[in-house]
Amino acid sequence: MGSPPLNILDQQAANRRNTVLVMVTFALFVGCIGYGLDVFLLGFNGGGGVHTGFPSPIATLCAIGLGSVSAFWGLHGGAAAVLGSSNAQPVTPGDPKFRQLQNVVEEMCIASGLPRPRLYIVPDPDPNAFATGKDPDHACIAVTEGLLATLNREELQGVIAHEMSHIRNYDIRLMTVVAALIGAVMLLAEFGLRTPRLGTGRRSGSSQRGGGGLLFLAIWLVAIILAPLISQILAMAVARQREFLADASGAELTRNPSALASALQKISAAEAPTRSIKKGTAHLCIEDPLGREVNDREGFFANLFATHPPIEKRITLLRGMAYQHV
Repeated sequence: MGSPPLNILDQQAANRRNTVLVMVTFALFVGCIGYGLDVFLLGFNGGGGVHTGFPSPIATLCAIGLGSVSAFWGLHGGAAAVLGSSNAQPVTPGDPKFRQLQNVVEEMCIASGLPRPRLYIVPDPDPNAFATGKDPDHACIAVTEGLLATLNREELQGVIAHEMSHIRNYDIRLMTVVAALIGAVMLLAEFGLRTPRLGTGRRSGSSQRGGGGLLFLAIWLVAIILAPLISQILAMAVARQREFLADASGAELTRNPSALASALQKISAAEAPTRSIKKGTAHLCIEDPLGREVNDREGFFANLFATHPPIEKRITLLRGMAYQHV
């Protein structure tokens, strides 16, 4: 017998725990690469032994600084870039053509306690939606023309609740931090692989530690070689957990998990990709706009490349929250 379905609150708690675990792992990975670079290539000894190099972990600090600058730029200029790249057009408040959409958004603002996000329409026949913005006070929700034409009111409410949950959970900010961490990892790994100092006298601080230093050296070498692969796996893991959390949080707002499950079914059934949304912003959408088959699978390669969890699994979990047999 399988385990019983998780209710909405249990699902949210599980997804938050998984996200924290992945983010801690990601931070430790960055720290491992940075500290190894400082010790083995720049002679930092961490305050012990004979000093032979820099008195502080300069490589780690520089990578964190550059990552912080990247995150700051992404938070303050990212929303405009995403909306511009998808040719999203703002919705005029009170426009009768989009009255149902605006009414649904108002309802979800009341349910979530969030300020009203700016609304945009993406001129694309494929059903999809995404949220962007650095915080709830500067948030935007964009939906495609195809989404409005495909979904009924309850299903549209489920999708809007999902996107409002991304805003409430600060997922855009989190993914910007993840992007900055990836940048820091790649910078450190590239510097480590291209700097011809490994094996010189600058390792004296580590050599004094004996076998422990050699073990850390081996781990660090493997880490910088596999850095692109590992950072990709961790980033995609965070993205998929936030989708699961937004599904559960959206179901909490509407008290109707079945509506979002039905909306996901219709969105998945659409065969054409969302051509207006570019690859770089695919992870923001409620479903992969590129229609890649890897997002329908589980396993090692799916964990490496999939920006979204399998939609059938999401539907199953949502129906489980509604205590429906699947």
